Amino acid sequence: MAVGILFLGPLRDIAGKTMLEVDGPLDWHGLLAAVGPRVAEQLREERVNVACAGLVLQDKQSLMAKDGDEVALLPPVSGG
Repeated sequence: MAVGILFLGPLRDIAGKTMLEVDGPLDWHGLLAAVGPRVAEQLREERVNVACAGLVLQDKQSLMAKDGDEVALLPPVSGG
């Protein structure tokens, strides 16, 4: 099994893909390595959130995804 990483909004454009599968378990450092330097730079920004298994993490650096989990990378939301 694997962990699915879902790129949303502008992060999808930066990554050049919608989804990536990596071997689990996956922690914060593994996530940064898996997504490449341009997306990793964005993830370090406070306004970008990470959800794991449907729950937005209060501390994204505490990420610990296991096989079968989906990790969603959530760009900042703009409104008007």
